[in-house]
Amino acid sequence: MDLLLWGVMPYVAVTLLIAGLVWRARYDRFGWTTHSSQLHESRLLRIGSPLFHFGMAFVVLGHVVGLLIPDSWTDAVGVSDHAYHLMAVSTGAVAGLAAAAGIGILVYRRLRVPAVRKATLRSDHVMYTVLLGAMLLGLIATVLNSSGVVDYNYREGISVWFRSLFTLQPDYHLMGAAPLAFKLHIVFGFALFALIPFSRLAHIVSAPFKYLFRPYVVYRGRDPRQLAGRKPKRGWERVS
Repeated sequence: MDLLLWGVMPYVAVTLLIAGLVWRARYDRFGWTTHSSQLHESRLLRIGSPLFHFGMAFVVLGHVVGLLIPDSWTDAVGVSDHAYHLMAVSTGAVAGLAAAAGIGILVYRRLRVPAVRKATLRSDHVMYTVLLGAMLLGLIATVLNSSGVVDYNYREGISVWFRSLFTLQPDYHLMGAAPLAFKLHIVFGFALFALIPFSRLAHIVSAPFKYLFRPYVVYRGRDPRQLAGRKPKRGWERVS
């Protein structure tokens, strides 16, 4: 079972992620969308969406730092285990609570606003279930580990196992000592990766960064008195 979960499942999830995105880009290009429901309701969306997206951005960044940076590197720059743990828990707690509050508002909005509820797809139900499960299990694992209920150093277990995946030699035996909450959190996380191509989450790999650098769209007004004597023209007209 350990071999299947921690030696095979991650590669299956990544394969589904890549193959699914390639398939959807070729055969469902016009369906690659966030299915925005802003026209149906915007008040709750303006609150919940930034909280969730910015919170998740810092949560993902924290996972990258915690899983990919070995403890020997932080020791080399003079960051003690206590300082690292304090920083990780404090920033992770703020980011996690922001993301949890945001997703809570978005789920409430989707359930309580009739127009948004009718626009919900079946894939949305699956995606929200897995996403909420991953977030809840992550918070539970953090609270249990930080409060001392569970004494586990994930940097010597889960982090080493995760980095071994990139060498195609997964050290799945390390996951045997991981607490159940951590294991379930990882399973839900990889399930979420596998669902990305088949849900609205596909938009995370096509973020419109070009909007940050595109020129402004200029709208020019014209005095109606200047247009009174002009003869209307068909088609496009060059603007000087």
